[in-house]
Amino acid sequence: MITEGITHTHEVYTPDAPLVMECGAELSPVSVAYETYGTLNPAGDNAVLVCHALTGSARAAGQTGDDARTAGWWDPMIGPGRPLDTDLLFVVCSNFLGSCYGTTGSLSTNPATGKPYGLAFPPVTVRDMVRTQAALLERIGVRSLLTVLGGSLGGMQVLEWPLLFPGFVRSIIPIATAAQHSPWCIGLNDLARQAIMQDPAWRDGNYYGHGQPERGLSLARQIAMVSYRSDVSFLNRFGRTTTAPDTPGSFRSQLDVMYQVERYLRYQGEKLVNRFDANTYLSISRAMDTHDVARGRGTVQEVLGTIRIPALCVGIDSDILYPLHEQRAIADLLPHGVCREIQSPFGHDAFLIEYEQLGAFVRTFLGELT
Repeated sequence: MITEGITHTHEVYTPDAPLVMECGAELSPVSVAYETYGTLNPAGDNAVLVCHALTGSARAAGQTGDDARTAGWWDPMIGPGRPLDTDLLFVVCSNFLGSCYGTTGSLSTNPATGKPYGLAFPPVTVRDMVRTQAALLERIGVRSLLTVLGGSLGGMQVLEWPLLFPGFVRSIIPIATAAQHSPWCIGLNDLARQAIMQDPAWRDGNYYGHGQPERGLSLARQIAMVSYRSDVSFLNRFGRTTTAPDTPGSFRSQLDVMYQVERYLRYQGEKLVNRFDANTYLSISRAMDTHDVARGRGTVQEVLGTIRIPALCVGIDSDILYPLHEQRAIADLLPHGVCREIQSPFGHDAFLIEYEQLGAFVRTFLGELT
């Protein structure tokens, strides 16, 4: 039996049976870090897969019984009596392919060189991520998914699941995401990548053993953070407050002034530098840009029209990254799709903040399935 709430690692592809990636490269071995919450039933069909976003991890929930651990990124959603009720469901969250939290990616050792892959890691796509998740679920005995859900990049994985493995997943919940990555989002990701690659400490990707390109990765995160929130949330939280108020009647040099919002963004950048890998950021952000459910399949309308399972699409009214109209369009193209709206000033990040609203949507949707 899988022990609840503990990080596991499974090797899901081996040299004898490597992962054939969408780019044509063969990758092996491939290991996946994951966590589970609840108990898998004998039929193997009470499972729910949670897909994380760009810099997330398998640690979706942190508190298990009396074991106080590092908080998970979706704690209020997972547990006994919560929207993803672990008294009934077996919840799985895996670190996706290409990340740096235990699953094979740029930071992993390349068996051909004995050094980190770095830029030699093959170009990964959302479809590669989903195929790797499927291999993991097979290893741990899951025979069917009640639903698969996630926000942002997690939602991209959600949309690929019924296309790659029709019949295995019985419903989907894509949240604040895209059927095709928009030019707006691609542009923002490119700015973040340029910030990393123009840092001299990046060393053309060969910085291992020399330290992270801290300034570049920090700036990349700051660019992203602006798009994750909204003008209203920044206004309400920071206003035009500076770190040291002006003396009445004085005016300090512009270069001497630091606004609270600047300090906040720099703090967020510093936090990511301390927990993430720069080459990984480059790889995963490009995977997001290549996301397109229609690639090689037809039009978006045709492709989404083939997903004939219940679908709950959730949008956020203040999301500038994946706007509400995009979620409504996805729902309209899904034969059994509905769209629900989170009302929040917090922008794209509201799916990680507005748990009461999101939880109510998820609880009602799952209740109608069972």
